[in-house]
Amino acid sequence: MPYNWKQFTKRIPIKAPAKAIYDAWATQQGLESWFLRLAQFTKADGTVRPKNNHIETGDKYKWLWYGYDDTVLEEREIISANGWDKIQFSFSGGCVVTVSIKQEEGETICELIQQMPMNDENEQQYFYIECGNGWTFYLSNLKSVLEGGPDLRNRNPHLRDVISA
Repeated sequence: MPYNWKQFTKRIPIKAPAKAIYDAWATQQGLESWFLRLAQFTKADGTVRPKNNHIETGDKYKWLWYGYDDTVLEEREIISANGWDKIQFSFSGGCVVTVSIKQEEGETICELIQQMPMNDENEQQYFYIECGNGWTFYLSNLKSVLEGGPDLRNRNPHLRDVISA
């Protein structure tokens, strides 16, 4: 039976209120606390969204990571953001990422689904493996930061090939 490379799901329980998890995904300030060194959002009217304002459907973003120079960036769009438990955005290579916050068995779950809609199976496999590894680390870091633990990101741009960047 052929493997389905078109989508993966990553889930992690986080001992934090759903609002704190949503805010960590939906604001520049939140994303920069666990994921990115720069998470700039631009509103539909072209103005830069303030750091602590929630993103909105149609916002454009510019993302930069610790451990990489400014040539490694993402500039895409927020597809949807409902203000409390679900965000969807375009991502590398035409991928689409959906983040949902759910209650399950008395736990708050952060669930990330990445879809690889391209038709080339080699391209799907690349994003499945590489992004899957990256999201596993970053979701673990989100959990660590929101539960009061350390920020695990590599902040040294000269240190390469580590799982924390």
